[in-house]
Amino acid sequence: MTDDPFSPRGFSETGHGPLYLQLQRRIADAIASGRLGPGDSLPPEREMASMTGLSRVTVRRGVQELVASGQLVQRRGSGTFVARKVERLEQALSLLTSFTEDMARRGRSVESRWIGRGLFAPSPEEVMALGLGSADRVARLERVRLSDGLPLAIERASLSQQVLPRPDQVESSLYSVLEARGLRPVRAVQRISATNLGAADAGFLQVAPGAAGLRIERISYLPSGQVIEFTRSLYRGDAYDFAVELKSAPDTDRRPG
Repeated sequence: MTDDPFSPRGFSETGHGPLYLQLQRRIADAIASGRLGPGDSLPPEREMASMTGLSRVTVRRGVQELVASGQLVQRRGSGTFVARKVERLEQALSLLTSFTEDMARRGRSVESRWIGRGLFAPSPEEVMALGLGSADRVARLERVRLSDGLPLAIERASLSQQVLPRPDQVESSLYSVLEARGLRPVRAVQRISATNLGAADAGFLQVAPGAAGLRIERISYLPSGQVIEFTRSLYRGDAYDFAVELKSAPDTDRRPG
């Protein structure tokens, strides 16, 4: 096989599988061998078709298979790129920390890309979770969280207006703003479920639509037991492992079975 994945030489109509699969294997081999590195751009579809002698339909299908597998990423208006290798992070479920604090402990940089923030009329879900009245207002913070330039999660946090009257004051860590107001949560209940990312959220996280993700819903409490925060987050499924320590139940709680 030629070292150039886009060379017209070597494509065969017989004996080597469909042409789109042959192209897919060539590009995947180039990525695995390092000939195409993370962040490298692929030629435009029309140019690839001209270089390989394949039809644009064949080229498109071969590329889309690699996008779906996470080896390539497409950015609207920019093109197709080799995906960055993602280092899996282990996150302990026994600690109540913010994304900023968690990344700082790992020595990693943190960045936020804001999707939106402001004061709004609460949704029925927010009314229930935060114990609001129908006339109350809710502060919403919606952003993509990045570490070392890689988007890892989308956070959608909701708090009552009394807790966070000015959402624009949050630049990096929400918990540091709450702590300065004497309102940092001390415990939380989290629910984690698997999901497939929709097109819009996949675009924010730079993965293929339908890629595996983790949905985390968190309700946080003050020492008094008052609910302080209701957050729904989406994490990249290829970037996180969540870990929790389990202990044997006391002898008095054990039952035969």
